[in-house]
Amino acid sequence: MTAPAPAPPSTPAPGPVRSGLSPRRRRTLLRGTQYLVLVAALALLGGFADWTVLRQQFLNWSVARQMFPDVITTALVNTVVYTLSGFAAGLVLGLVVALMRLSSVGPYRWLAGAYVEVFRGLPALLIFIFVGVGIPLAFPGVVFPGGTVGQVTVAIGLVSAAYMAETIRAGLQAVPPGQMEAARTLGMSHGMAMRSIVIPQAFRIIVPPLTNELVLLFKDSSLVLFLGVTMQERELTKFGRDLASQTANITPIFVAGLCYLLITIPLGYLVRRLEARHSKAR
Repeated sequence: MTAPAPAPPSTPAPGPVRSGLSPRRRRTLLRGTQYLVLVAALALLGGFADWTVLRQQFLNWSVARQMFPDVITTALVNTVVYTLSGFAAGLVLGLVVALMRLSSVGPYRWLAGAYVEVFRGLPALLIFIFVGVGIPLAFPGVVFPGGTVGQVTVAIGLVSAAYMAETIRAGLQAVPPGQMEAARTLGMSHGMAMRSIVIPQAFRIIVPPLTNELVLLFKDSSLVLFLGVTMQERELTKFGRDLASQTANITPIFVAGLCYLLITIPLGYLVRRLEARHSKAR
């Protein structure tokens, strides 16, 4: 009996080519490459820019000086007033719509759902034109209380209420049902339990998204220019645009943009802090 022939030596399976670099070294090289690409892109952008024209058209101090102090005392103040009044109107209307969406009465739910779908689907510009042109034509003699402020409050309120309603509804549904049951057990009516227990807790939950909505409304207030406002009723965008046309220079629009950032950046930081605090509380 002959012994079996020895098996041929196994050939190692081909595997991935090893670079010989440690994971830490590869991460360092990848990070360095990303920095290099960023620096190259910035250098390329700076090389193509016409800095003389940029300084003359965007950073012209002699033109910017003409905007002060009116850009602060008139344009920025009007922008804040329009935003806060529209936000307040949207908050009240949004709460009503949210409660209607949670109602056990079918027609209330349908009306609220239709309102949310329609006003979230339409551009904000169309709502401003509808309020500024459509309502006076449809209801002759109707005058908005407060003039332009009243018109802007209605327009921004209609737009923001559609978004706030969904936020408020989510907040109300996030309150544990046991809170309502405990309130009813103590003898509270449904309305009193909602006002005293459920709604306050819901608003604590939705403070971050509502603050974010305020930031968006601050920018939407620029649509006021389509209402044909007077000199003293101009907000930042209209103010910057008018002065840019008079001076044939972009600097007023650039300054108006900086004024927007003075408000939106701190508000954005506040939203992040509130979200972080809310995440820790959960």
